[in-house]
Amino acid sequence: MEISFLGANAVALNTKTAKILVDPSVPGVKVDSGRANIILLTHPQEIKVKVDRLLIDTPGEYEVKLVSFKGIPARSHMDEAGKHSATMYRIDSADARVGIIGHIYPDLSDEQLEALGTLDILVIPVGGNGYTLDDEGAAKVVRQIEPKIVIPVHYADPAVKYEVPQAELKEFIDEIGGPVQEAQQYKAKSGEYPEQMTIVTLSRTA
Repeated sequence: MEISFLGANAVALNTKTAKILVDPSVPGVKVDSGRANIILLTHPQEIKVKVDRLLIDTPGEYEVKLVSFKGIPARSHMDEAGKHSATMYRIDSADARVGIIGHIYPDLSDEQLEALGTLDILVIPVGGNGYTLDDEGAAKVVRQIEPKIVIPVHYADPAVKYEVPQAELKEFIDEIGGPVQEAQQYKAKSGEYPEQMTIVTLSRTA
């Protein structure tokens, strides 16, 4: 699996059989969704999808193109207690077990953690300021899940026109600590993950 960062909460995950796009709406940045055949949305939003693509935007279990998806209901960062308008995802391919978190409230239940299970890679927003997880909230979720690789998204970027200013990536890196790697793209291979949890910062490619 190859993972690319497109800005805001948008990432592309490409396997040998599937091209997956997560949250492709990035204000101020044009994301080419033409090559994706599966689109995942972590929160309700308007998006136009061609008839030959699959749109997943609700909790449930799906298997498409040799990839398994599990949508897990979650409290959005701005939801009232008891409401679950967001969806987290677990994606299983031959090479990787990936968690997509989205803009959630940073208190995961035992049931949610069990549904996410053991993950190799966690994609998590870190920009805070009342819009999404901040550095402390994101670090709390990461420590609950304990993935091998953490890919932070949705942080300050002058090209992205956020509704609310986002914190710098460095704040999350300082909060979580540990090894950091920079890459243009992350190539996941089964059995080749680091023993110590590592933050991988990806260059925006959109």
